[in-house]
Amino acid sequence: MLLGRPWGGCDPGRCALFLVLSLLLDALGLVLLLLGIFASLSYWDFLVYSGSLILAFSLLFWIIWYSLNIQLPLERLDL
Repeated sequence: MLLGRPWGGCDPGRCALFLVLSLLLDALGLVLLLLGIFASLSYWDFLVYSGSLILAFSLLFWIIWYSLNIQLPLERLDL
């Protein structure tokens, strides 16, 4: 057990869709980037640039997922 939770217990938060989308974009971007770097293809530059752009775009979904999972007590909202 780690910090009172059984092994393998993971809480993706309230917005699991953004988490899954960001993980998929990370995997796709990394595959395209590494394929463009290490494969000897004539269109390697397209793969490198598109992989980099997809990785940069996935950062947007990571920020959205993190921002929507911030929990703040109602007393601190000053409404």
